[in-house]
Parts: sequence; structure tokens; C-alpha cells
Amino acid sequence: MTSPAPGDQPDQKAAPEDKPEGTEPGDAKQGDTEAPEEEQRPQAAWDTQRDINRHAPKLQFDGVNRGVFADQVNGDVVQNHFHFGRSATAQATGEYPAKVLDDLALTFVTEGTPFDELLERLDNERVLVLTGAPCTGRRTAALMLLRRLGATPVHSLDRETRPGELLPALAEGKATGYVLCDMVTSRDQPLRDTHLFALRAHLRDHGGFLVITTGLRPWLDDDVRTWSWEPPTASSLLRSHLKRMTGLDATHRLMGLAAVSDFLPRRHQPREIVAYAAELSRFALGGIDERTLQNSSLELLARQVQEWFETDEDALHLREKAFLIALAAFNDGPYALTAELSDLLFQALQQTTNSSLPKAVPVFGTHIGHRLRLARARPYPAEEHTEWGPVRQQKAAFWDDRTAFVLLREVWTGHPSARPALVEWLGQLTEDGRSFVRTRAAATVAALASTDLPSAMALVIEPWTVSRNPQHRIGAVSALVLAHRARTPNILRIIDGWTADEDPRRSWVGIRAQGLVGDERPEAALTALRVQARKQYDPETEHPLAGELAQSVELLLLSPAAPRVFAEVLRTLDDHPSVFELSVRGFLGACRHTEEGNDHHPLILRGYARSRLDLDPAAEAIRRLWRSALGDRAFTLDALRVLTTWVLAADADREAEWALAELLPSLITDETEEQRIVHLLQTVRGDDGGPRPPVADSLLTALHLT
Repeated sequence: MTSPAPGDQPDQKAAPEDKPEGTEPGDAKQGDTEAPEEEQRPQAAWDTQRDINRHAPKLQFDGVNRGVFADQVNGDVVQNHFHFGRSATAQATGEYPAKVLDDLALTFVTEGTPFDELLERLDNERVLVLTGAPCTGRRTAALMLLRRLGATPVHSLDRETRPGELLPALAEGKATGYVLCDMVTSRDQPLRDTHLFALRAHLRDHGGFLVITTGLRPWLDDDVRTWSWEPPTASSLLRSHLKRMTGLDATHRLMGLAAVSDFLPRRHQPREIVAYAAELSRFALGGIDERTLQNSSLELLARQVQEWFETDEDALHLREKAFLIALAAFNDGPYALTAELSDLLFQALQQTTNSSLPKAVPVFGTHIGHRLRLARARPYPAEEHTEWGPVRQQKAAFWDDRTAFVLLREVWTGHPSARPALVEWLGQLTEDGRSFVRTRAAATVAALASTDLPSAMALVIEPWTVSRNPQHRIGAVSALVLAHRARTPNILRIIDGWTADEDPRRSWVGIRAQGLVGDERPEAALTALRVQARKQYDPETEHPLAGELAQSVELLLLSPAAPRVFAEVLRTLDDHPSVFELSVRGFLGACRHTEEGNDHHPLILRGYARSRLDLDPAAEAIRRLWRSALGDRAFTLDALRVLTTWVLAADADREAEWALAELLPSLITDETEEQRIVHLLQTVRGDDGGPRPPVADSLLTALHLT
């Protein structure tokens, strides 16, 4: 569905602001500076709903296999403690025992890897530089390459060995196979082709082989040829380990489990697959139950996330940690946008680390492929909704869709020192001109609230709620709504309390949230709105919150709970002048909205046609509300304007014409009402002031035939 004024920049097109009075000193820091009047208009409630529906991530998460955000993951995950050692003994130097190599060979898998090509290259060149993402099995691959060539025993070199020290280190050893894992290089001491020339000559003379493994971006001379290591497929590696642990028959049975089918596509690391194989073996022997087995996959993911943020900056730079957090916030969003906004977070984290240093961001030096491999994420092209319509962009997403929540939970609860920077960053995002960014900022806060509601409320949502800046207040609304969708407890209680609050800003946030979540309990939502409408009613002047109250009724009338909403509105229509005003104003607002992709079919008119066919009481409610709006002096002109747009819509849409031809006669109960509608049809003009639309005569005919 779309607003009558399409576009994705609602803050500049929204209706005039319902300005809450008062500027208490508790305003959020972000909102302390008053913006120009035209920038202070809040986004319309309909547009807030549209942005949430378009841009919010999945919000249901059961701790096992679906979604991104929180629910039972907070309390029901069984903590299995996996200890990830190296793929072989982690000795700095010395020979690998033959038994270690033999044990690795029993489960080593080459399916889906470049192993055969690498084996041929090593055999020919004697030295191989193997690059790859961390924890992809580079060390095991290096050892198996040497073993396959018969280059045993294998001597391990200290990873601190500098490129210029390699040749003396080989000369001292008596083995035929050498491995240097995770070699440390630097800008001042890169690995050069001259080093490799000398190493090759020595190894040929002595019948030896050397494999060097490095990360994705080592300091190497441009002429140094490297070879990338890709791990085996998850299914082949898991099957190999299960065969050894449980036997062939049990392996076939275990590989067919639903939990395994869910585990395999998540791109777990080889070490995690080995750990999972051990859990499957325990399951086969009755040592753990099915739920524990399912949770073990999540625990493996949580351990990886912990390692990312426990790792020092020499291994994982602060900028890359900021990128990981941004990717969690903007998962499945445009890569360029994620990278751009991650640098804002990086600057804030820099200030937390050392406030005396000036903020600085390297302009170049990051590669999308390396970055996403490290993050266990993937790039893909897809369309993104923008204010100019769908645009094809390069997006990025974690392979495991649970990573976003697990990562945000780890940062928020495991590293509280990051909170000031994260809060500052989220505040900046709520002011961004892109609706996607603002919505994802709110969704991130919802994720934080689902894991630690008191802290999220105190540090983010409440300051946004009392901010002078309407963008922050809208962010608070969206965060509450999305937290509720994630089944975070107590959110409805907060919304109800704020709706009735004496503070106009808190009440504003509560009122708008009622319209966005009220379809779950429309009677309660309308009751809360009516109570506030009565409280602020003054026949001499309009209360600043009157428009916001009407917008929430508008959303409820257009929600899936519309039949219940219409029944409740009709039941209380004449209870009090404030309730009448609230109901009619909200109804006319709802009548302005059209179906997405079809600006010529008003949603309420479509709902009327459907209700009439279904003999739904909502049809009578719509007729009653129209008669009330047209017959009340305060609303007559506005109602005629809205009805004019319906006539023009009927001129362009045959279904709208049929529905309106049936509705108009039912709005006439006396001569005054007939004259009003006949006059409208006789004088109506096109949008551009052009000729009278032909449909007007058809509708006049329908009036007199009835």
C-alpha cells in the first residue's frame, strides 16, 4: 500500500506537525539543537508503517533455525562449550608427530577444494603460499599437501619468523617438509619473490618442500604468486567425520536429520563442522536430546561471534569490527551503504578507545570480497526500494541468518564499553535521509531491547522519546513496534503507559505506537486513544495531539482488524464530541489512502465493496461515517474534498466506479444530502482543472436510478 503522496521522503511531505509542548531538560542530547521549522515536521504515521513494512528485517527468532531477532534465544539455548583447537597441535616450532598427521588424513576431504591443483603446484615449485580466510582449514591443507608428497617428517616454523629469516631456518632443519602457518608480514618486512627464489633453490638441493599459510591480505611483493584455499563442502566434511565416529549406517541416518539439513547451508567453519559431528555422535548414542542438538549449531555461531570481538586489533582491526556491527544492523541491505555507515561507527569507537586522537578513516584498503569472507557473508544483486522506485544494488547478507541478532546481543551485553559509541551512532542513523537506514536503526534498537530491555530503554528509547527532534521520536516508535513484533515482553505495557502520559512527547510516541500495533487488540487500542482524546479535548482550541490521535485511528481502520475497528468506532461514535471528532477525522484520513501500485483505487472504497458482498457490518459503518462527515459543519468541506478524489479515482478505475455508484445513493437520506452530492458531481473537475470527468454523469444516473 502507498500513501496518496508517493515517495520515500515523508519527512518533507508529511502533514503539519502535531507539536508537543514543553522543552524539559531531560531531552535527548541528539535533539538539543532546534532545527528549522520545516525540518521539525514528523513523518506521517502511514509512512512510518510503510517504512517498517518495507525495510524491517525478519523479527521472529526461536533460537534454532528461523529469523534474525530475539525470542527464546535469550533463555532457552543450552550452553554446550566447544573448545576449538588448531587443526593440528599448536606448537610454535618443532616436528609434527606422525600420529597427528595420520589422524588428520583419516578424515581429510578434498571434495570441493583445489587440493589436486595445489599438490601439483607444490611438487613443481617446492614452495607454496596458501591464502584464505581464518578457520578454513589452511593449516590442515598444508600438512596434508606435504604428507601426500611424502615430505615427512613435517617441521613447523615459528609464525614470527620474518621473511628474511626463512632460509636460515630451513638450513637448520633436517626435515623434508616445512610448514609456516599464519606467517606474520608487515609493510616494512613483506614477503618478496627474492625470498622465494632462494627458498626454492635450497629446497630443490635438499629435496624439501615448504608451505606458507597467510590470511586474506598479507604484505607480499606484487610478484609473489599466492594460491587461495577453499574448504571442502560442509556435507562431505561432516560425512567423513561421522563415518569415523559412528559407522556408515549411522552416518546415512544422521545425515538425513532435519537438524542437519538446517545446519549444512549456514557455512559453518571446518572446525565447527568437526565439533558438530561430535554432537551428532553423542545424539546417536543417546547422550543428548534433539533440542540440545539443534541448539548446538547456535552455540557454534555464538562462539565465532565472541571470537571476533575478543580478537585484538592486530588480527581484526577495529574498523572491521565496526563493519561487522553495521552488517548486523543492515543485513540484506546495500553493501556500499553498510560500509559507509560502518565508518561512522568506527569513528565513534575510535573516540571511545582514545578520545585524544583525531577521528580518521582510511579511504581505501578494504576489499568487498575479503571483508565479506571474514564476516561469513555473501554479496548478491537485488532490488532495493527507494524514493525513486526499485533500484538494483549490490547487497550483502550473512550466510547464517541468525548472525545479526547473535552479534548485536554479544556487542550490547558482552562489551558494555561499546555502548556509548553504539548509542551515538544509532542516534545519527535516525536522522538519516534514507528510510531504510532509519528503519534499520530502529530494528537494531529493537534487537538490543529484546536482549536487555532496561538498558535499551534507559540509554536509547527513552531519550529518543523525549527528544525535541521528531526523527528521534519516530525512531522510538519504530523501535517499540519492532521489539513487540519480536515478542519482547512488556512493550504493550510501555505503549499504554506512554499513551496516557502527561508528558506530550511520551504521549505522542505512545499514541503513534497504538496505531501500529493496535490491530492485535483494536478494542484496547481505541479505548486508549479515546481516553486521551477526552482528556485533551477543548471545544475552543485544537490540542496538539489531536492530529496524531486521528492518524492512529486511520491506521487501525486500514489494518487487517478493520471489521473489529469499524464496529468499535461505530459503537462509540456519539459518546462524546472528542470521540466523534477522533473517529471522523481518522476515517477521512483513511479514505485518502490508495492501494500500492494503483493510485486510482482508494483502500476504504475497496474495503466497502468487499464488505458489501460479504454482508459485513463494516459496510454500514462506512456509510454511517460518510454521512457523519458530510453532515458535520466542521468536516463537510474536508469530506467533500476526499469524496472528489474518489470520483476522480472512479473515472480511472472501473471497479472503483462500481463501488462508488453503489455507495453514493446510500449516503442520501434527505434533500440537503442529495443536493450536496449532486452539486459535487455537477461541478467536479479533473486534477489539473481540466474538463469534468465522464464518470460524473454515470454516478448522477446511478443516484437517480436508485
